[in-house]
Amino acid sequence: MFIGRKYELLQLNRLYNSGKFEFAVIYGRRRVGKTAIINEFVKDKNAICFTGVETNAKQNLENLSECILEFSTGMKTDTAFSNFQSALEYVFKLSENKRLVLCLDEYPYVARASRSLASTLQMLIDKYKDSSKLFLILCGSSMSYIEDHVLAYKAPLYGRRTAQFKILPFEFCEACEYFNGMSPEDKALAYGLVGGTPQYLLQINNKISIEDNIKNIFLNPVSALYEEPNNLLKQEVREPAIYNAVITAIATGASKISEISTKVGETSSTCVAYVKNLVALGIVRKEVPYGEKSTKKTIYSIEDNMFRFWYRFVPENSSIISRGAVELAYSRIAPYLSDYMGAVFEEICKQYLWKRLLNGDSEIDFTDIGRWWGTNPKTRQQEEIDIIGSADKNTALFGECKWRNESVDLGILETLVERSKLFNFDKKHFYIFSKSGFTKGCIDKANELGNVSLIAYDDILKYNNEN
Repeated sequence: MFIGRKYELLQLNRLYNSGKFEFAVIYGRRRVGKTAIINEFVKDKNAICFTGVETNAKQNLENLSECILEFSTGMKTDTAFSNFQSALEYVFKLSENKRLVLCLDEYPYVARASRSLASTLQMLIDKYKDSSKLFLILCGSSMSYIEDHVLAYKAPLYGRRTAQFKILPFEFCEACEYFNGMSPEDKALAYGLVGGTPQYLLQINNKISIEDNIKNIFLNPVSALYEEPNNLLKQEVREPAIYNAVITAIATGASKISEISTKVGETSSTCVAYVKNLVALGIVRKEVPYGEKSTKKTIYSIEDNMFRFWYRFVPENSSIISRGAVELAYSRIAPYLSDYMGAVFEEICKQYLWKRLLNGDSEIDFTDIGRWWGTNPKTRQQEEIDIIGSADKNTALFGECKWRNESVDLGILETLVERSKLFNFDKKHFYIFSKSGFTKGCIDKANELGNVSLIAYDDILKYNNEN
């Protein structure tokens, strides 16, 4: 069953319906669902879909030839084009009188083996773009290669594409479509375990508990995801060992470059380079306090939930996991799950606010939201606000998120209101998000103030289901 990606499919079909030459680049991390989007898009269209393999140019040319000739003749053949230019030119000519989609999936594998391929495509696009009805799609999982050798200014294909799609993992509301039958709390926990990458979502078993899912997915050396982080890094970077150390340092609490450097045992300048690449891959997130630009306050966290959970809990327990001590490993993880879910719930709440804004339901028409942390000049203590966003210089929202088993009390609201005084906004709206509801005192105070929204986790689920 195909889930989500309505926007991407809408845009691809808009390009297809133009009737003229189009060239779309689709890229994103492995397992994120790029090929599934393409398959869904072309299922009712004339299309030649070729997937490159990590081999030499000759083998890829033979495979491409087979795809092209099987499409044009209706039968398999051992015949192969003499080179990529003749193969691709044949497709351009095929599409002069009819709409045709040509998808070159895993393009980086082919282009690395045939260094002249990009220049060949450039020449053919320039030659046929005005007469051809071809819809060309280049797809790749090596994000650095696509960005440097296809999208970059100095790349031969620069300026030829008519669209690009960077495919990102699903947000929580879309991921929930994989969790049918799960309890509301387990849906959030499942998202916290594997994030929004479709291939990871498929590893969740809706019919068993979260505890058993953790044991099956992360504490089982033969599971599909047990070696996934290491394997993905090996495909994307040259020194996976150091990258592993950097991610582990961040996942276990090191948020500043100096802290990461100390844990990893490398210089700060070295760590900066590795962290920068991890940010580009969508594994690590770079943050500064909302509204500030000072790089001195920059912190880093793990962007992808599956990576965050894996690096937080698996490496430190790998010895007992390898010996089959599943129950012991889980007993070491369970006490920290609620704390781990705090950051996950914050992200779910931010996604909820964005959805309300895009649906025209937001109390504050903000332009961006983020976290803030810094020193309170009055108390000289460090303060933090989970969510802050502004519409203009006069209007802002402030939010606090609590993933706890008890109701949020009045003190949480009063603290948020007090911290908001660190900012000079005339109009403020406050959001308190809670896993387990609110005390009567908190509800009464919210009603008294009038500019407070109390959002229970169940309210988020209900809104997502209705919208």
